[in-house]
Amino acid sequence: MEKDSLNLPDEIKSSPLYSEELAPVPLAKRTWNRWNLAALWVGMAVCIPTYLLASYMIRSGLSWQASLIIIGLANLVITVPMVLNGHPGVKYGIPFPVIGRASFGTSGIHLASVLRALVACGWFGIQTWIGGLAFYSIWNALTGQEGTEALSAGKFLCFALFWIVNIYFIWKGTESIKWLEDYSAPILILIGIILIFWGYRSTGSFSGILSQGKQLQQSTVSLVHSEEGFRIALHPLKKADGSAKVSGYSVLLPTADGYFDTGWKPWDGDETYRDVESPKGLETENILEGKEPVKVQFRNTEGDLSTIIDAYPDKNRSGGSRFWDYILWFTAMIGFWATMSISISDITRFSKSQKDQVEGQFIGLPGTMIFYSFVGIFVTCAAIVSFKDILVSEDAPWDPVSLVGKFNNPGVVVFVQVSMTIATLSTNIAANVIAPANAFSNIFPKKVSFRAGGVIAGIIGIIICPWWLMDEISSVLILVSGLLGPVVGILIADYYLVRRTRLDVAELYKTGGGYAYGGSGINSVAMVALVTGILAALAGKWWNAVSFLYSLSWFTGFFVSFIIYYLGMKNRAVSQIK
Repeated sequence: MEKDSLNLPDEIKSSPLYSEELAPVPLAKRTWNRWNLAALWVGMAVCIPTYLLASYMIRSGLSWQASLIIIGLANLVITVPMVLNGHPGVKYGIPFPVIGRASFGTSGIHLASVLRALVACGWFGIQTWIGGLAFYSIWNALTGQEGTEALSAGKFLCFALFWIVNIYFIWKGTESIKWLEDYSAPILILIGIILIFWGYRSTGSFSGILSQGKQLQQSTVSLVHSEEGFRIALHPLKKADGSAKVSGYSVLLPTADGYFDTGWKPWDGDETYRDVESPKGLETENILEGKEPVKVQFRNTEGDLSTIIDAYPDKNRSGGSRFWDYILWFTAMIGFWATMSISISDITRFSKSQKDQVEGQFIGLPGTMIFYSFVGIFVTCAAIVSFKDILVSEDAPWDPVSLVGKFNNPGVVVFVQVSMTIATLSTNIAANVIAPANAFSNIFPKKVSFRAGGVIAGIIGIIICPWWLMDEISSVLILVSGLLGPVVGILIADYYLVRRTRLDVAELYKTGGGYAYGGSGINSVAMVALVTGILAALAGKWWNAVSFLYSLSWFTGFFVSFIIYYLGMKNRAVSQIK
């Protein structure tokens, strides 16, 4: 840690780029040790999106073992740039927007920091909406009222209340955030253990529960080509002993006059493939080309009905195709924490030492992500054999909100939803507020404080209408990955290769200093590297010939921008280094 960096000349304090909140953190205020940082990561990593991560992969056909391995490896990989970008925060005590002035320029950094901030604001809105739904569920459980699936005034009121709770912690500052994370972490770990115990107690066998994962990764309904046209392959869920949960099924076939109902057929569970009748006007060609789905529904002897499932023809998948599925999901998991890998110095600037920040991050992040993803898998596998009305994998209660809806005990509902509230709050404050607050404060240091920046982030979180973004998480992750990999590449290339970890901190606060790049405040090399990296990462989304670049979007953007920036800067004179 550079003690000299704390002694800035008095004239720097009058600079429009300076504010007390963007200045180096005094040594006396660097109080976070490895356990505080580990607790921070537990608090951030335990959230509904983490709980859901494995479900997206399993439903795409991956095994639960492969899903956990991908999650574990991806989080080990992303922790490396997390630690690398955390280094200047500890060494100089300054946040990401100030560090980024060295590579992007005193004005150019706004593009990278605001891009990161807007992504965080989107997540802030989503997490706040989730927290509001938890409040809504608690209210209904305590009052005995029936909730509604549709948007309602009650949901928006609870959203507003949870938003205010978030703003309270923003207003209290970083020490209140540290307090929140320290106390939340052990509670959240205990909750995970309780959920696993419930799953085990419901079925009595760990291996028996996990073996149900095979049911979740296969398609419930698919169409198979035959000489007559097609047959239907049915895979409804089974009981723990392998017997059928379903007593009947119904098929709706697309015809020229609309859908034809074949009526309910008995299901004994012995025959997977079923023939279907051919009504007049059957759209066989459209069905086989995947233009119109065949619709299937199941029921049990108690009269419970499954979701109506749209079935399409099976696509023959090669080993190479499956390999790229793994890569795509691996990249998406990298993208999950891509925003934090950029702005982690906003937090590590409060760390006591480099050792604390390295150990704290490696202790807290990978293990927590694996553990809570496992909790999601284990509890869902237990639920599909514990609840009789779950007939198909599409109806499996992957998220805690769906799971708690299976219980009629108000005490259980309140306990689970309070747990969700703690998890969501601890994630939201640390992951989605600190960085935007600093980014917005960095635009107008003398006018926008950390508090005001946090409130701005909260307002944007409302404007993006999170209640309409809930189902877009996986696609957003891969897009975010492509956009933010280049920023990380530029930061690391600049700090480690160009400047050899040495910064002139005083120059970072001067409008005409060494990081003003000729007075424009914009480093053109960084801008070219950023745009090129983003275009390269996202090219495969629209151009099939290079689709692999999109599958590897985070890595593509990172390495393209890393190389371009280094080549463009290695022979240029950089700011005078003390």
